[in-house]
Amino acid sequence: MPIKIIAVGKKHETWVHDGINRYEKRLRNQFKCSWLLTPHSSLANGDARRDESKLILNKLSDDDYVILLDERGKQLMSTDLSKQITKPLNSSKNLVFVIGGAYGVDSSVRDRADFVWSLSPLVFPHQLVRLILVEQIYRAQEIDKGGGYHHG
Repeated sequence: MPIKIIAVGKKHETWVHDGINRYEKRLRNQFKCSWLLTPHSSLANGDARRDESKLILNKLSDDDYVILLDERGKQLMSTDLSKQITKPLNSSKNLVFVIGGAYGVDSSVRDRADFVWSLSPLVFPHQLVRLILVEQIYRAQEIDKGGGYHHG
């Protein structure tokens, strides 16, 4: 089963698209990524957060294992992230990553998430988060398979 990534926003910018393609070409079947981009809300602040969260929830199934990217989530070492990713994949669960919009997501998405992950205490642009996420999925694959990419 491919890994699904739900992201709020427009299509990948060219430099992000090129970087994502670089890592996606290296992914094996179990780690292949598919993208679902949902549009930004025309509303602002909390209203946008609620509007976008509803769109995200509508794209999730009950049997999805959801990892929400959120700056208030738990930070992980790459080896621990690999375990977090491979656990649902090895049990034939659908793995879904969620990247919220500029205002984040509301509690309904956070409550639905099986795990909330923070890339860093820093805040990154959403386009860059997409690229970092795919690189980390590739790294997780290599850690799981014992490949030479990760030197940790």
